[in-house]
Amino acid sequence: MADASSRVSTGCPELDHLLGGGLLPGTLNVVLGATGIGKSQLGIQFANAGTEQEGERGIFFDMTARGDSQNHADYAQRIADWDLREMPLERLADPSDLWDRDKSRFDTAHPFFNMGRRVTRDDLDPDEYREWQADLTRKLDVTIRFFYGNFVHGVRRCVVDGIEPTDRPSESFQFEIFEYIHNQILRKDSEWVARDLLRVHYRENAEAVHEHAYSNKSLTGLILCTTKEVMLEDLLSRPLDSGDILSNANTIILMGKIREGMKMGRALHVAKHRGSPCDESIIPYTIGEKGITLL
Repeated sequence: MADASSRVSTGCPELDHLLGGGLLPGTLNVVLGATGIGKSQLGIQFANAGTEQEGERGIFFDMTARGDSQNHADYAQRIADWDLREMPLERLADPSDLWDRDKSRFDTAHPFFNMGRRVTRDDLDPDEYREWQADLTRKLDVTIRFFYGNFVHGVRRCVVDGIEPTDRPSESFQFEIFEYIHNQILRKDSEWVARDLLRVHYRENAEAVHEHAYSNKSLTGLILCTTKEVMLEDLLSRPLDSGDILSNANTIILMGKIREGMKMGRALHVAKHRGSPCDESIIPYTIGEKGITLL
């Protein structure tokens, strides 16, 4: 069992305390809650905490399928005085750019912004689905470049935001793409991620790949999933879908509305924290100028 000194801070000291010191390094962690409940603010706090622990802030991969983003830039500026640098959606033309921090170290990427609200196969007709499949290959190259290009420069934490609710997660493009990110990037040896990205250019860059190697066991992910359920009590009774990312997550944090007399408030609950003791209380919280504070 990991001690508190080896934990990854969420950026919220009170939540770290609930988690026995923080998240476990090298794990997948999920935050569930409705739109506007504070998930993205918590994501900013988590990413910003990387400055103190790893010497590098974390990164944001925005999977929102509609045109607008998750307001990461506004939250980052307000909470952490942080101007997010967004990666251009271009495939890697010159492999040497990977080793140049100015050309490789970006804070955020939003490659799937032009799908509207279509997130399942049923949302597309056959021609649109074929077009999506062809476009997906190009966007996965951009995705690998974003993650690998940051990890080789010391980033060790990532936030995946914008996963929208569907009746059956197994039919969601977003879950399918996330499974790729998790299995083929986050959990894969850095050399093999480089091979997938560089392909025919791998051999000429092999020395640089070796010099910039990192351990995938040091990468910690926070996944922010929007739910249809607004009330915390409904989230508490929600079953975990077989095969979806919730069943594979090390930690699950639920965020929802609660009724306080004649008013509504917000509270969170740590529903799962594998390999570690945790406080199972329901804890109210507020959202202020500097993010989330547990009460």
